[in-house]
This record gives sequence, structure tokens and C-alpha cells, in this order.
Amino acid sequence: MKSYRKTLLILLVLFLLGTVCGCAKKEEGPSYPDRDVDYPTELPVFEEDGVYIHYQREDNTYDNWTLWLWDPDGEDDSLEDDFNYQDDYGVIAAYPLSHFSSSPMSRLGFIVKHKGSWAVKDGTDSDRFLDFSTVRKDENNIYHIYLAGKDPNIYDSPEKIIRESLKSASFLNENSLYLEASQPLETYRLYGDGELLIEGDGAGRTRFTDRLAVVADFSKSYEVEAEFRESGTVLRMPVSLWGLYDSDSFHEEYYYDGVLGAFYSPEKTEFRVWSPVSSRITLRLYDSGTPVSVSPNGNDDFTEAEMVKGEKGVFSYTAEGDLNGKYYTYYVYNSTYPDGEEIVDPYAKAAGVSGLRGMVVDLSKTDPKGWNTVDHLSYDRKQLTVYETHVADVTSSETWNGPKELSHTYAGLIEKGTSYSEGGKTVSTGFDHIRELGVNAVQLLPVFDQANDETAYKFNWGYNPLNYNVPEGMYSSDPYDGAVRIRELKEVVKAFHEEGIAVIMDVVYNHVNGALLSNFDVLMPGYYYRYLNNGTLSNGSGCGNETASERSMVRKFIIDSVSYWLDEYRLDGFRFDLMGLHDIGTMNEVAKAAKAIDPYVTIYGEPWTGGATPLPEEEQAKQINAHKFEGYGQFNDQMRDALIMGGLHGASEKGWITGGEITKGLLESIEEGLNGATVGSTVKLYDPDKTVNYVTCHDNYTLYDRIKAAGIENEETVRKMAILANSLVFTSKGTAFMLGGEEFLRSKQGDSNSYQSGDEINGFDYSLKIRNQDVFETYQKLIAFKQETKALQGTEELSVEDYDNGAVISLSFNSNGRDYLILYRNGSPSSSSFDCSGYEVYLDTADNHEGNITLKEYQTLILYK
Repeated sequence: MKSYRKTLLILLVLFLLGTVCGCAKKEEGPSYPDRDVDYPTELPVFEEDGVYIHYQREDNTYDNWTLWLWDPDGEDDSLEDDFNYQDDYGVIAAYPLSHFSSSPMSRLGFIVKHKGSWAVKDGTDSDRFLDFSTVRKDENNIYHIYLAGKDPNIYDSPEKIIRESLKSASFLNENSLYLEASQPLETYRLYGDGELLIEGDGAGRTRFTDRLAVVADFSKSYEVEAEFRESGTVLRMPVSLWGLYDSDSFHEEYYYDGVLGAFYSPEKTEFRVWSPVSSRITLRLYDSGTPVSVSPNGNDDFTEAEMVKGEKGVFSYTAEGDLNGKYYTYYVYNSTYPDGEEIVDPYAKAAGVSGLRGMVVDLSKTDPKGWNTVDHLSYDRKQLTVYETHVADVTSSETWNGPKELSHTYAGLIEKGTSYSEGGKTVSTGFDHIRELGVNAVQLLPVFDQANDETAYKFNWGYNPLNYNVPEGMYSSDPYDGAVRIRELKEVVKAFHEEGIAVIMDVVYNHVNGALLSNFDVLMPGYYYRYLNNGTLSNGSGCGNETASERSMVRKFIIDSVSYWLDEYRLDGFRFDLMGLHDIGTMNEVAKAAKAIDPYVTIYGEPWTGGATPLPEEEQAKQINAHKFEGYGQFNDQMRDALIMGGLHGASEKGWITGGEITKGLLESIEEGLNGATVGSTVKLYDPDKTVNYVTCHDNYTLYDRIKAAGIENEETVRKMAILANSLVFTSKGTAFMLGGEEFLRSKQGDSNSYQSGDEINGFDYSLKIRNQDVFETYQKLIAFKQETKALQGTEELSVEDYDNGAVISLSFNSNGRDYLILYRNGSPSSSSFDCSGYEVYLDTADNHEGNITLKEYQTLILYK
């Protein structure tokens, strides 16, 4: 495309137009409330020939659109500028032809495109040219041309604009063609490499799928020609081949089962990247991982090498010498990105600041001292008590009292010896607090590389994936050195393992921070994400896109990534965000591959989606299909909702704990949840290996805030309800899960969506631990009970009963040579009495266990003999 060398001069001329060219004064005209711009309406008058480019979009959105113009017959003097006026038709770009070098000027080249990007163009991907000999000037020596959104044609009057348009043409598979038009079609013709293949009947339809008598071939180029019924207008457009990505032939020809990424040795580094649709990829090697745009101390100098395209669409290049510590990117060329686009390798294992350049790394040099003795912990998943937290939450409050420079960091998370004192009492904080609580697993909110500015800490949960195999640098002591973050995350795993605490990582393979221009999208446009029939991205994640896990190379990437984290970082498990967006086949393969590395690995996820998805429901890894899961589990939101009406329920709704109506279904959810069963499955699933019981997580309210939101004002009642809720969780079968901070009644000040609310909302306030020491000690006992009681880790069904219309629930079983009786009561009236004679007391939350008793409100009583 044309260079920028005259842009500044041209912009200056535009600025001076009002005085030098005698333009009319720019006055604000009437506003157009249905548009997203407000430009002047009094158009300029030039002393010489000029051009008005009129542009209209059906959706009346113009703010993101701009023009790229150049003189194709003159010097290299291109210009990118916004539309700058408006009229009843749309928006206008007004220019004197003296901006361009030819005299007289015979043609004008232009493109309508997204600002600052070549990824999205309107009307056509090709350059467009205005031949001035075909357009008449008006009385003011102005050439007028008219453009319509998504229409590749150029018109000399708005009356001539073809209102019909082809909106979409794509193969849904090898045998199905999808067409969508603005007006009914009479006929269509399909061409392959210029040869007429099919003449079809439009039958007056505007949107339809036709079964083809030919088999579409990914190696060919296809066009469709359609005739509109009313006007007889004939239009053509390319047919998208993206639907063929799912075909057996594409898989057979292009699936690559080898290793991808950068493979380092002191003698050489081999680079391999998969991109069958690309015509060319070059490797760029940098000494610095920091672009000058990020820091003046950065460096943009690079050397470039041509990669070689081989079998299965894999490009490769071998660089001689020791490249450890060098940074690299790929510059990718294909039909969607004909001018090339620079990306980070999706398989990069290290990166520079903010993840903008991949890094070649000798991983053996990132191992902390003693790393060779670190191994996966061998817990039965039904024995686990999982503590969910964010790296920053543990250390961001002043009450942590650790070194200021370690706040929000990997190193701070494992800093020992911190405490907080108040009113003559002292409590442990940070790492020591987690260790003291007694949990045997921590689940870290995402610590892979995110789309963050790593030079300036700003809190977010981390559900904005950038580089999946790279640790996030915002928590590192040096985000500019890609090796430091790796070493420091390994230190975290090592420190927790030394205390017998497993480390589970929250992973977000279901979407990326932004699909367009992502490394996946540039390498394989249309492959890594799901699309609707009209060509728009599906948004089952609620984040603008969703990955197509069912496609073989997407599945391979997820499996490769999980395997890498498990092997290199000795992680013990993974929590899958919006697991329902992944197909069951992929999840089963993920678990199989992970168990081959660590037989004790724990995998579970959210068995739901964030919105509608084109993935067939029977293939979704969500709750109703849990009986198809092989080697992984799911959150039991059925039990959660029965207890507190969490999740998407209204704040005022109440569950068994908070005083709601006790129904048969609600009691079933609780009683079956105690046995590790999930009520919501198509096949009722009595399988504690597939159940994660919980009442709160990072999403939505904390437990304290949820109870308060339900209208419970009395602080003592809130305290009792909170303890009762997690008493049921930690005495149930399956994996027990809690949100960090619940053990001292953590509050986020009523914030139900704190994903970027900052440390003042999300940070642990350890002063609450002093004020709620008895709550903390109750959690300690519950956690220890869960870990030590064999019956809660088995598969045999436990005896569960309810009394007084569900006000009281009992759980009884034999374990460790003892008979156990656990009683729970909510706030409903109860008159049932229980004989506690002969029992020893393990836990009593109400000091009420002598002889024949009636439970007090919100009491939990654990007895054994």
C-alpha cells in the first residue's frame, strides 16, 4: 500500500483549506440523532476542481470508518483521513484535487476501511478507482461520487445505487451453500475457479441453504452470482471457504500432529507454525522484548528470515546459534491480510513486556533452586478442599503487612512471616494464613498472559487471554524479562507444594481478548473461532467471540497447552472457564492427555456457557451431559442455588439458608449434593468424582454480601448463615470449594461483579480475621474433617434425611471406625429432638449438644461414637 511520506503535508493543507482556498466558514448544521457522528453540513467551495465522496451505511455508524486515498498515476502521496461533513444521504469526505501530484488528475484510488487497521474494509477488499472521465462536475467544479456500505460499486448519483446486496455467501460444509441477500433472489450460479458448476433456484428467498450436487474443494476459489427477482440486478461475491474447515478432507490434508512453537538448544532454535492458508511467513528476531512504543528504552531493530512452507501447512525455520533471551514474532501474509500482519507465536512459552513479542527461552535456566525435587501432589480429588484466590487479593491490603514492593506479586503470594495486629491480638496473613487454614489446594484466578499493560499494575480478574502458554508479567518483579515471570511462578508452585498444597490454575480457552487481529485469526482466518451463518462471530462467551474447540487444530492447541503447563510447572489441576463452550470430545481428550502426565490431576469447570452457541447441545460439556464426562468434573450450582440462590438469581431471592420457601426440588438438590450428586443432569449423576460443591466463587457476591443482599440485616444471623452454608459444603462428597476470605466473612462492599474494581474492593482485609476468629476456627475444623473422613471420599451413598418440612437435615454414615451423625438446621421452625447421648462432639456451632436436644437456628452439629 502507499507510503505515509506526504501525510503530514497533506494534513496541513487540509487544515488551511478554510483560509487559503476560500472555503465557506464551517458552521454546525442540524444534528442527526440516528448517527454516531455530528459533522458540519455547510460544504466547502474550492477554487479548483474538487471531489465529494458521499458514503452511506444502513446502520448509520460512521465513527470507526475512514478513507485511504492516493493518486495511482502520480507520486506516492497516500492519505488516510476521516469523513468530515454530512448531508441527508450520509457522510462526506471533501478534498481539492490539488492534494495529489498528477496534473491534470485522471484517476483517484481509494479504500473505505476501519481506522488504524487493514483487517476490515467496506464494500470490497480490493482497491477502488474513480475515473474522472466518467463523472461530470457540477457548477462548482465538484465531482460527486456515491458509495453504499457493503456495495463494491461506485455511483455518480444516489438514485442509481443498487439497493440490493449480497450479504453473505459461504459453504457450511462440503455439500451445503449458504446465501443471504437484502432482497429476494430469482436464481444463483456457483463458479469454481471461473467454471460454472451449478445453476440454482433462488425461489424468492433472501436467506437459505442449498444442498449441492458438487463437493466443494478447499484448494479452489469460488464465486456466486445472484439475480434479484424484482429488479433483475445481477451481483457477484466470493464464497467463504471457512465452512470447509470442518470437512474430513481438510482434516486429512492439513491436520498436523507434530510439535509447534520455538524449540531451543544452545546450538540452534527451530521455529514451527501452522498456517495452511498463508502464502508467506517471515520470522523476525529482536534483541529486545520491549517496543519503543512502550518505552523509550525499548528497541525495534530486528533481523528477518523467510520461513519455508512444508507439509500440512507448517512453516519452519532453523536459526543457528544460541538464541536464549532473544525475542521473536511472525509476519504473516495471506488473502485476508495481503499486506502482512505481525503476531506473537500462539505456542510461545515466554514473552516480553505486555506479551507483545515472544521469547526464545532456555527453560532449564528458569528452574528455581530445588525444582528437581518438586512433583505433582497425589490427592484424590474427593479429598480436596480448594481455596480460590487471586494473586493480588492475598497481598494488596495494607493489613497484609508484607514488603510493599511485593504487593500484587508472585513473590508476595508466598512471602512467609507476615501478620496483622489490632486490639492486642495478632493474626497471620498472606501465605501463612492460607497454610494455617489447612486447605490442601489453591485455585489461582488466571495467571497466564493477559491483554494488560504490564508496566502499570491495574487490577482485573484475568479473563482476557493473550498468550496462553506464558505467565502473566503484571505479577512479576520484572515484566520486561520474559524469563523472570516463569521462574517466579515456579517458585509459587514449589512453595505451596512444600506445604502439601496443590496448585490449580484457572484456564480460559473458550475465548480470546479480541478475535480480530489475534495471532489465531491472522494465521488462520475463520478457523479458530465459531461463526454464525451470516459470517459474524458467535458470542457464546459473552466476550465477543468463542473458540471452536471441536476443530482438530484448536483441540490440539488446548491439549498441548494443558500438557505443557502440567509438565513444565508441575501444576496439579485446571479449572475450565465456561466449559460448556468446549465440546465433550475435546474435554475427554484433555483429561486423557493430562492423566498420562499426572494420574492424580484434577480437572473441573463451569458446566454452562455465557450465551447461545452454534455448538450442538449434545456436544457441549455442560451439566446435562455430565454423564459423558471422562476424567473431569463440574461445579454443582444446583446445590449452591438451593442453599443461597446465588449465581444469576435476583439479590432478594432466598434459599434454604437465607429463609426461602422449602420445596421438594430444593431439598433434593441439597440432599443429593451432600452425596456428590448433580441434580441437573439428564442422567442423575451420583458421581462425586464429577462434582464440585460450593456456595461462592469469584463471580457474583461474596457469601457475606450475598446474605446481606437477601435482606438479612442482623450481623449475628449473617454470621451463622455463612457458617451453616459452608458446613454443608465441607461435609459433602465430591470436591469441596470455597472463595478465599469466606473464612473471616470477607466482603467486597456489596460489589457483585468486581472483575476490575480494584484492590480496595478485592483485597483481603485481615482485620476481619481478628473480629471473626471463631469463624476462622470453625472453617479450620470443617476443612480438616473433609480431608480426614474417608466416607466423604468414597463412592458409597450416605444416608440423608430431613425433618420438620425440611427445617432440619441429617447426614449419617460410618467412617474411620466411627459412626457419624451430622445435623443442620436453618431458620425455619423445628420441634424435632435428637438424642446426643453417647456421642462425642467434633463441631458444634451453637453450644447445644447435651442429651436430648432440639437444634438451634442455623446450628451445625457433627457427632461421632
